[in-house]
Amino acid sequence: MESRAVSRQITEGVIWKQILLFFFPILLGTFFQQMYNTVDTIIVGRFVSTQALAAVGTTGPLVNMINGFFVGLSSGATVILSQFCGANDKKAVDNALHTGFFLSLVLGVLVTALGCLLGPQVLRWMRTPQECLGMASTYVRIYFAGALASMVYNMEAGILRAMGDSRRPVLSLIAACLTNILMDVLLVVVFRMGVVGVALATVLSQIVSAVILLVILLGEKENPLRLSALRLDGRLLRRILFIGIPAGLQFVTFDLSNTLIQSGINSFGPVVMAAWTAFGKTDALVWMVSGAFGVAITTFVGQNFGAQRYDRVRQSVRVCLAMSIGTVGTLSLLMLLFRRVILGIYTLDPGVIESGAYMMSIIVPFEAVFMPVEIFAGTLRGVGDSVKPTLITCFCVCVVRVVWLATVVRARHTLFMLCLCYPLTWALAAAVFTVVYLRMNWLNSRIGGNGR
Repeated sequence: MESRAVSRQITEGVIWKQILLFFFPILLGTFFQQMYNTVDTIIVGRFVSTQALAAVGTTGPLVNMINGFFVGLSSGATVILSQFCGANDKKAVDNALHTGFFLSLVLGVLVTALGCLLGPQVLRWMRTPQECLGMASTYVRIYFAGALASMVYNMEAGILRAMGDSRRPVLSLIAACLTNILMDVLLVVVFRMGVVGVALATVLSQIVSAVILLVILLGEKENPLRLSALRLDGRLLRRILFIGIPAGLQFVTFDLSNTLIQSGINSFGPVVMAAWTAFGKTDALVWMVSGAFGVAITTFVGQNFGAQRYDRVRQSVRVCLAMSIGTVGTLSLLMLLFRRVILGIYTLDPGVIESGAYMMSIIVPFEAVFMPVEIFAGTLRGVGDSVKPTLITCFCVCVVRVVWLATVVRARHTLFMLCLCYPLTWALAAAVFTVVYLRMNWLNSRIGGNGR
């Protein structure tokens, strides 16, 4: 009953209020998810070493790239499910629920195998310094050994959000965050297990969040998860993959380019690597806000599209775009003003703090420029079109960054030129998404005189 009531709220009522009611639980959940990553960074930087901080940081793009593809792939299930929920098709909802959950189990096994087998070699290709390579390889192997829990959690959270419930995934992440903090202190500070302890704490926290949501889904009254009913419906799987594969590739294009940038960062040595890690954890605050708006608009559009409320689809895009630009712009200004204080939370090394502050001065002022990419891409995915966002992102982000690194950065090997590729590619992608959205009549033909 609760899920059905929230679903009705998404397709009715004042748009900005309903978006915020859905957005804030997602943001809070992302905050706690990022919190235990941040705690990892603080504890490694303060209780292990600068080399260990650099080692954990250099694994970020690799972990995000592999996870991102499969999380994007599973997002196809949540988009389809949100449309079925908006249309109030109970049989289709049940089928999508069990197909999606089974898919997450398959993806979890694949991510574990790929991460453990290929992770250390990819770190070598990224030119990870020898003094960091051993610790980074250890972290990657342990992290991906627990990837099944991460894949299952992301699918479970996506299922609940597609049904209109963005609150209970937050509760599981709060429990995971507390678990991670406790285990970090115990394994790293008390038992001195270093990078191994940090990786184990992360894996254990992911297991906690996955188990909590599993219990919730099994106990649902409206659309319960039944383990005996898990299956892969071929027709539905094709629809999921049609949306999910392009979405996964879009994640990969970002993370592949970030992996190449991390390779460039590594060429400046451990101090800059550690600064980049600290900056990345700080910057995650902005991107979790951006991502929360993206998830909110995708689900909001998906349910209203399924309910044939096309008027609300277009209005919600305008409202969400304005709110996201204003929020991210404000956060960016605060980060820029207090960047040295913030970086000092992660490390006491003055060289790391100064390098991080320099990078932030180049990148942070332009982060609001990325918001049209997040909102328009989420809108297109919400109506079932994942191909266009992928093509735009692949060219404007991945291809342009690769060309920039291979030409400009190679000719002028400076940290400024390396960092500059972020605002340039954000601006290019935002411009293309804006033109595509405004010039396409992909929705107008579906809107009748009564706004439905």
